[in-house]
Amino acid sequence: MPNSSQGSQLQEPDLAGIRFVEVTRETRDRFEDLFEQPGAPKYCWCMAWRHSSREHIENDEKKRLMTALIDAGTPVGIVAELDGKPVGWCSVAPRETYRKLSKQQDDTETGIWSIVCFYVPRALRGGGLASALLDAAIDHVFSKGARVIEAYPVDEAAPSYRFMGFRDMFTARGFHETGTAGTRRHVMRLSR
Repeated sequence: MPNSSQGSQLQEPDLAGIRFVEVTRETRDRFEDLFEQPGAPKYCWCMAWRHSSREHIENDEKKRLMTALIDAGTPVGIVAELDGKPVGWCSVAPRETYRKLSKQQDDTETGIWSIVCFYVPRALRGGGLASALLDAAIDHVFSKGARVIEAYPVDEAAPSYRFMGFRDMFTARGFHETGTAGTRRHVMRLSR
């Protein structure tokens, strides 16, 4: 079925065969393959919200830092695979593995995981992959024993931080707003 919202006649992906894989030492190559594809965020390596000793670092250093986290067993996120190929990413990990994500963040709270970004290749956007990643991230987090998931999405009209997801996508899954982070990001939570 064509996706008319993108202005071209792209085919929506058939998500029936999609699977989600936690990024670990054993599956790190899938994450690297995804991030090394043309158009992927290899400028970031999903280190923007993570702790690092320096603010402005080169891309290869960001990859090295992310690889070190993965090799140390630190949870970093999940990769979506379709037909055996990596096609999407969701950064979801214990909140304490990220730097401070909002001013009202209470670091004495425990059992909180954060969803801080999504990556879906341009050709696959608008076909439900980000929503499928969010559903998989929710299942993943609660299976790991978390009690709360926190996310920082924006409204669809926001000019920046769109990689953090859209507010309506989270609201539809029962997340409720608890505040804001900056002028664009909403702090939203889901508990089980």
